Amino acid sequence: MSDDEKLVDLSAERAKRAHDLNDKRLNEVRQAFEKALPMGKSKKKPKSKPKKR
Repeated sequence: MSDDEKLVDLSAERAKRAHDLNDKRLNEVRQAFEKALPMGKSKKKPKSKPKKR
């Protein structure tokens, strides 16, 4: 066969598509979590002077 270059490995393409779909779903879930629970930058507390007694 001289058409070997045009052949497509369907199992590899199916695996790639499944991987892409899983990545898409993972990104959607990650974005939903970031929206619901924003991970803001932690603020450093300024050092306060000790209270005089």
